[in-house]
Amino acid sequence: MADARSASAYPDISVYDTFPKLLRYNAQNRADKPAMREKNLGIWQSFTWAEVKAEVDNMAAGLLALGLKRGDRIAIIGDNRPRLYWMIAVAQSVGAVPVPVYQDSVADEMKYPMEHAEARFALAEDQEQVDKLLYLKDSLPTLEQIIFDEPRGVRDYSFDYLHDYEDIVAKGAEYQKANPGIIDAEIDKGSADDICIIPYTSGTTGNPKGVLLTFRNLLTAAYNGATFEGLREDDQVLAYLPLAWIGDTAFSYAQAYICGFCVACPENSDTVLTDLRELGPTYFFAPPRIFENILTQVSIRIEDAGKLKRDMFHYFMKVARRVGIKILEGQPVSAGDRLQYWLGNIMVYGPLKNVLGLSRVRIGYTAGEAIGPDIFDFYRSLGINLKQLYGSTETSVFVTIQPDGQIKPDTVGVPVDGVDIKIADSGELMIKSPGIFKEYFKNPEATEEAKDGDWFHTGDAGFLDEDGHLKIIDRAKDVGKLNDDTLFAPKYIENKLKFFPEIREAVAFGNRRDYCAAFINIDHEAVGNWAERRGIAYASYQELAALPQVYDMIQDQVAQVNRDLAGEERVAGSQIRRFLILHKMLDADDGELTRTSKVRRRFIGDKYGVLIDGLYSDATQAAIETEITFEDGRKGTVKADLEIRNAETVAPKHKMSQAAE
Repeated sequence: MADARSASAYPDISVYDTFPKLLRYNAQNRADKPAMREKNLGIWQSFTWAEVKAEVDNMAAGLLALGLKRGDRIAIIGDNRPRLYWMIAVAQSVGAVPVPVYQDSVADEMKYPMEHAEARFALAEDQEQVDKLLYLKDSLPTLEQIIFDEPRGVRDYSFDYLHDYEDIVAKGAEYQKANPGIIDAEIDKGSADDICIIPYTSGTTGNPKGVLLTFRNLLTAAYNGATFEGLREDDQVLAYLPLAWIGDTAFSYAQAYICGFCVACPENSDTVLTDLRELGPTYFFAPPRIFENILTQVSIRIEDAGKLKRDMFHYFMKVARRVGIKILEGQPVSAGDRLQYWLGNIMVYGPLKNVLGLSRVRIGYTAGEAIGPDIFDFYRSLGINLKQLYGSTETSVFVTIQPDGQIKPDTVGVPVDGVDIKIADSGELMIKSPGIFKEYFKNPEATEEAKDGDWFHTGDAGFLDEDGHLKIIDRAKDVGKLNDDTLFAPKYIENKLKFFPEIREAVAFGNRRDYCAAFINIDHEAVGNWAERRGIAYASYQELAALPQVYDMIQDQVAQVNRDLAGEERVAGSQIRRFLILHKMLDADDGELTRTSKVRRRFIGDKYGVLIDGLYSDATQAAIETEITFEDGRKGTVKADLEIRNAETVAPKHKMSQAAE
């Protein structure tokens, strides 16, 4: 668990109670140590803590010269770039509030958080983001100044309110000469109870909510998470997840400032896996979808390999599944098994971890959704210390973490210091901690609904097991019952389906119905590779998804999920009776997923009602016409006649055992 010696090395957050104060501390005490790295044109460039402090001060002074005032909101839009992270500290240094916005949002999606937050300034990474802001400018009455980081394509834009980042930095240097000490004086005005950031929730059921987090909230939660794990100054993180996601703020900003470790930014979103391999981080976070995608890539490559390599991989993975986790956790293992695992590490596990960029990972996390137990065990069996944690935007992330030596695939760990947990009579998880948000911005009704005094209603259904570990079943509002009173937990079922590399996404239905049914999205790359190896021709995702051979494969996988469910008493009755394969990928641009890739169930239920009706009838086909959004924002439609199949179900094992008795 926590390493007290590491905790003692952290600055005192009761003294350094804002991130700008921590930055000043790091610039004084870690001046020459790397704070950030960025890969640009194939070359890694480093920035020391002293250099970051100087850049942040100049930019902050430049914005003061441009008219920024304490309390103003600054929207930050773009990929993971050092200057965008520095803008968080810039805003906080002079009492402004950063508002990160998802960079892959279309312009109309960006409008709501910017309008709601009343952003007066905006930092845009490049021409793509600038063009969105220019499109929205007339409908955002509070937006006055736009700054861009990457000048390519923007140099010839002639707007008085559009500024080059470097010009503002130069302006700030002059402003500081005329007003020496002004930024440190502004930093000293900040306090722990000031609002430090406004992240927006994913908005699975409506407009996202702006979450007001204070420095005390985010600092205390990040500090407790760091001491729990004993994070170190020499740790290294790859920042590749959206800046607008609170998890990235916690790992790539808050904990970096507390612990003084280095945060590296990839060259672009297409080079993340290559950059991950080059960097070799020691501290790594990824949501389940990333780990699922990596496993899919591994499965594809193994199937494409020669017979000798394929057989060797499968042989040693059997060894890993048998003893790998025991070895990782220091449990006793026979000399023969230890020798086989050692050979497997030389032949398979070591090279595989190196290719994935996970060789040096000391602490790995996954969160955001439940990860399939088999996927979780796969990585741990390779010797990767992957753990689960639980948190949310409203809790400043860190609520529970799995302690070393107490890892369970079906729990999310124990509460970190300062966190209290209770389960309401309804089964909803409630939390009390110093990380709980102050309020929802301009939404007192939602705040009152979510907070009961010091307790926060998470909206998640869960329970504590006999060891005090938290188990999350599903979103409380999504957990229901079939008409025969069988528990129906859709996310639990969906995660079992998504273990198969050929299944990219799944949506289960069943609440207040006679049985469980499911939509399935195949993984285009994995299934495409599978089809090509068998000489099966197809011309598009839609054709691939409709192939009888693909349906046969998915039908077998659904049957396997049902066999697994049959062995679990609480959910054995919610086996999947009928399913179909969707003709298109569920897409955030079409409103079907949030920007954090969470399923928007209500929206999907309305949009695909005709297909749901087909699943709950005797029909073997269902016709649908669907609106889709192209990459350039244009709209179109796609028509399809989808096959509906019955799935093989299994008698619940606990009933069979009772009958035998």
